[in-house]
Amino acid sequence: MPRQLKPPHPAPDEPRLARVAAQIAEPSRARMLSYLLSGEYASAGELAEAASVTPATASGHLAKLLDAGFVACEQRGRHRYYRLADAEIAHALEALALVAERGTHERAWSSPQRSRLRDARCCYGHLAGALGVGLLDTMLRRGWLQPGLSGYALTVAGAAWLDQIGMDGPAWLAHADGSASRRTAYACLDWSERRDHLAGRLAHALLDHFMSRRWLRRRPGERALDITPGGRVALQAVMQGTSSAQASSIAAQSRGEPL
Repeated sequence: MPRQLKPPHPAPDEPRLARVAAQIAEPSRARMLSYLLSGEYASAGELAEAASVTPATASGHLAKLLDAGFVACEQRGRHRYYRLADAEIAHALEALALVAERGTHERAWSSPQRSRLRDARCCYGHLAGALGVGLLDTMLRRGWLQPGLSGYALTVAGAAWLDQIGMDGPAWLAHADGSASRRTAYACLDWSERRDHLAGRLAHALLDHFMSRRWLRRRPGERALDITPGGRVALQAVMQGTSSAQASSIAAQSRGEPL
């Protein structure tokens, strides 16, 4: 009687992590994803230039990133524009950057070429770098935010501060209870500082507010943000609880402009 063979063990499922990692491992795609970490849309041509590849090669990489769900695409007339698919992708990329620099972090960030990026940058639409970490530290220390169920909850004092700087504090307070804190305000581990900065809808609104006041300025094609001379003074005043109008006057004085 022939010996019966045992059925083979079923092949283990391929870890989804392996397929995700394969997308990021290709250097050109990694450069494209890093470029999109600012949170803005970019054309295929801009991404080709950022990755130092031909437009045809860039199109192939973008097709793979779209298929994997890393990026989203929007058609505007004859042109297509790309952005990261969502905040989860941005956070995953930042986390991988942290892991990649273990043991070499301080040396990597001591480079003069990276100093602007470390001072202030855009992380998927919110403020990161030393300035972003400092902003969150201030908001917690002054009691403008407090830990919520899954992030930070805006306090009455925080709403009053937002109102002072021209951001309609009562409206933010009405829609920023503990149950919604994950979407409104939550911690994001900062790539350069290795401490948390603020993420969420409130963080996006704060960065937009600072930009509209010309306290921060984007650098074309970069994630780094320039802190204007007046902005440096005004942001310090705002984080001390000074009203937005007063801070703007202080900023104008620092630039030598008429009030």
